[in-house]
Amino acid sequence: MDDVVIASAEADAHAAQAVEQHHAELAGALAFKVEVLAALARAGQGLDEDVRRDLVDWCRTELMPHALAEEGTLYRAAAQRTEGRLLVEAMLAEHQVIAGLIDAVEGTADAVTAAVAAGALRAVFDIHLAKENDQILPLLSAAPDVSLAALLSGMHELIGGGEDEAAAAHNCTCHEAEEAGLPELDARTIPHAIRHATIFGALDGVAPGHGLVLVAPHDPLPLLAQIEGRSPGAFTIEYLERGPEAWRLSMVRAAPVGSRV
Repeated sequence: MDDVVIASAEADAHAAQAVEQHHAELAGALAFKVEVLAALARAGQGLDEDVRRDLVDWCRTELMPHALAEEGTLYRAAAQRTEGRLLVEAMLAEHQVIAGLIDAVEGTADAVTAAVAAGALRAVFDIHLAKENDQILPLLSAAPDVSLAALLSGMHELIGGGEDEAAAAHNCTCHEAEEAGLPELDARTIPHAIRHATIFGALDGVAPGHGLVLVAPHDPLPLLAQIEGRSPGAFTIEYLERGPEAWRLSMVRAAPVGSRV
């Protein structure tokens, strides 16, 4: 997102930025998990319960708590403003759609049906986050009687934190997806302002011994330095293609010494 968010205070601007960055991390994590499921369906390998369960569990422990936290904070404040009331009603309805799509992924025994539902979930969630970033946050940031910083104080579900612990707890055995080829994340389609946060969110979802292929519009040296600073030695990175149209890199999370993946 390239638009400047006008805030009533510097603290509110920082709070809005923190929410947007957390949104990008959530979107990246969801994109990766959906792509793993889709890769299995494309390869005709059937529905892997570990992969499906990893996606559903993440949605129920990360995505939906985030949505509920929004309802009690951002949405409640926005609904008290005339210009935000109808928008909030629509956003609440989208939360119901998102919950229904999670149920659809969980409830089918067919790999293609699960992949289609997961793809729809990702599309709806991306559009939903764009509305929050482009409409809800600017509305509240510009309101002189609303303090985003105070509203979001201590709200892990809305501003993130603890990603390293979440990654360490990830124990998905996505072996079939590995055999079908690493899932790809095309960073060229991600707005520049949230590109790195989205990639971090995807990498946080990678289990030890597994990885993804990053497609970048340029040699991502600054990003690689950030990844190493964020998680020293966590990823083995190999260039698969070096321009001129795209740079493709495999990023594989190191497995613990002595472990079997």
